[in-house]
Amino acid sequence: MTFKDRIASYYLIAASSVIAVVFIIIYLIVSTTVYSNLDSALVYEAQKHLKDVVVERDSLYFNTKAILAEREHKEAEVLPFFLEIVGPSGKVLQKSTNLKEQSLKLHHDIGDGHSFNAELSDKAIRQIQYPIKQNGEIKGYLLTAVSLEGTILVVKNLRTVLFVLFPLVLGLLFFVARYLADKSIKPIVNITETTNRITRQNLSERVTLPHTRDELYTLSRSINELLDRMQSAFEREKQFTNDASHELRTPLSVIKGTLEVLVRKPRKEDEYKEKINYCISEINSMSERVDQLLLLARFDKATISLRKESLPAISLIDNAIYRHRKLIEEKNIHIVISDDAGIEVFTDPYYTDMIVENIISNALKYSPAGGTVEIRTGQENGRVAIEVIDYGGGIKEEDLASVFNPFFRSDALNHKHILGSGLGLSIVKKASEVLGADVQLENHSKSGLKVKIVF
Repeated sequence: MTFKDRIASYYLIAASSVIAVVFIIIYLIVSTTVYSNLDSALVYEAQKHLKDVVVERDSLYFNTKAILAEREHKEAEVLPFFLEIVGPSGKVLQKSTNLKEQSLKLHHDIGDGHSFNAELSDKAIRQIQYPIKQNGEIKGYLLTAVSLEGTILVVKNLRTVLFVLFPLVLGLLFFVARYLADKSIKPIVNITETTNRITRQNLSERVTLPHTRDELYTLSRSINELLDRMQSAFEREKQFTNDASHELRTPLSVIKGTLEVLVRKPRKEDEYKEKINYCISEINSMSERVDQLLLLARFDKATISLRKESLPAISLIDNAIYRHRKLIEEKNIHIVISDDAGIEVFTDPYYTDMIVENIISNALKYSPAGGTVEIRTGQENGRVAIEVIDYGGGIKEEDLASVFNPFFRSDALNHKHILGSGLGLSIVKKASEVLGADVQLENHSKSGLKVKIVF
């Protein structure tokens, strides 16, 4: 069953339920109204003729024969009323001429003045009976009746019409609903056709947004936003793959070239050692980049569970400085630490150490010989902040937005002497997102860079 037919069917089920209820209400209203009008006319007729009944001793009769013979026959017999006077036991004392050989029956089990259905010569009638009293004693009853044949016919015809109309209306509604459903799902058809045309090589196409801002508009916009994210992810993946292959291919080419030159002719032992050590350093550099690439891949694909604990902020700084003590001594860098004594960070030690390590490492690498690196800890709006400031020239303003991209190095040609892969700040960004920390970079007036991490 197609989606269009399901919509039409659901609409039909709902509509049929409503129509059935409406038809039943119409039938009940018409039936009740017809019987109510008939009963009103019957009561009026009975009460009118009740005044014409004469009681003489044990005799009961109408005071004029015109009531019996002429009044009902001078008018069009739309509602021919039957009149009959009976004794307390039900014996017929007098009746209207239109009853002829027939007679009405007294029902002792029916309350006085209550209309009820009865039969007269196998034909349906509506009857009412009133007691005739004298000095509080019941002398007899006035029975008044009217034919129900016309009323039953009207109600029956109405029921037949409603039964015939019901399936016809449902059939018409089904085709109307199917047509409307077909128009309603056209945006869905458009979405399907568009998404079927989209492939990995063709991610630029987007679903046309409907004119009305309804649920389908929201769906189309969500799909377009999903396609935007997918396209961005594929482009980042493509760029990452290209950069990674380039970064790995370069040291491999260097190693291959070095070894090829080395085996062309016999060389001295010192030359062999020099070239082999050079290849080992390139392999170490390549291994470090592979580890960084794997770490970035884990950030992108894995669900990371954190093990948070309270750590003194100064211990994180001390650990990072200790690991770079050789570089600090070689460049004679002066470290200035301004520590808010006793401040602690509630965070995951592994990822926090990774962030602080990379930030301090960059500050030391880009600082000039004999330069200064300032490290400050403090609180900011109830959160712990660590600032690292160097005076190594800073980053070009136009590059500040790109430094977190993998393999990006600002002004790389002027920093050939500084080893690096351009992955450090990418790792910092990913790790800070995992921890929910904020990383802010800005150049300061003294030709340097200030990096703030807020945990």
